[in-house]
Amino acid sequence: MDQTAVILVNVGTPDSPAVADVRRYLFQFLNDRRVIDLPWLLQKILVNLIIVPFRAPKSAKLYLKLWDEKGSPLLYFSEQVEEKLQLRMGGNYRIYNTMRYGNPSLEKILKQIENQNFKKIIILPLFPQYASATTGSVSEYVLAKISRWNAIPELRLINHFHDHPAFIDAFVSQAVSYEVAKWDHVIFSFHGLPLRQISKVHPEIDCTECLCKTQSIEEGKFCYQAACYETARLIAGKIGLSTSDYSVSFQSRLTKNWMTPFTDVVLVKKAKEGIKKILIFAPAFVADCLETKVEIGDEYKILFKNHGGEDLQLVESLNDHDCWIEGLNQIITSAK
Repeated sequence: MDQTAVILVNVGTPDSPAVADVRRYLFQFLNDRRVIDLPWLLQKILVNLIIVPFRAPKSAKLYLKLWDEKGSPLLYFSEQVEEKLQLRMGGNYRIYNTMRYGNPSLEKILKQIENQNFKKIIILPLFPQYASATTGSVSEYVLAKISRWNAIPELRLINHFHDHPAFIDAFVSQAVSYEVAKWDHVIFSFHGLPLRQISKVHPEIDCTECLCKTQSIEEGKFCYQAACYETARLIAGKIGLSTSDYSVSFQSRLTKNWMTPFTDVVLVKKAKEGIKKILIFAPAFVADCLETKVEIGDEYKILFKNHGGEDLQLVESLNDHDCWIEGLNQIITSAK
């Protein structure tokens, strides 16, 4: 078969907001050794006896807020991306939408294509900034599965695209309708990670003293912190923001030993400083999900207003917009 398979992989979503489905999803997700990189026994005790039992009911209530008449936005936008990208790229490519955890199962898709004799397989984890817990996990899993195949085709893994012009342009196009100049301040909020995971990338460089917050660095391709700041700089430059016009922060923390500054803390600080209107980008996500629509769109908006702010607006993610379909086409076809 003279055809290339393109496997798009996002993180995943529960099958429903029911507690049992959320529990099943969290069990699979948090038992990944790259997500919680603790000694095996400690991870198992922490995840299976503490985190999942207590977190599942709380998370289910949040997923209930996220769900709409079409289901999980992450899932249905991913399905629409698969369909639109297939039309855009044509018959030389076969596009597959998969999830690292949950459904559609990455494992099942790999089994499905194993004996189809593709000329080439391109793996595209849909995480713009490389991190061991996301892209690293997908890479390890896929390579382990494909390594057991009898016939192994040419493989190409796209391990980051945070600085690809097509990705940046897609987010810039999302900003146009929000008239950036009318907002008092702009925040680029990224999903946080434990500090220990960041320091593992370049143990000889102290993250607190790294220059990545103000300039590109050689280690930036695989350093999540560096990639986040680079993403913000590139988008800010395209929409005409000066360094004083925007902030970079990190959300969804589990402990204090995660990347700072925390987005909720920054929002409270800005509100107390008299900032009334804030526009937020979340460029660690290519589809709207719990972290964008609920955490930022609902919880952070309430937090900001409770401390004196007037308006907080989330710039919607790339979802299935035409600009992103073209962006994906360029990212995939430029992969050598």
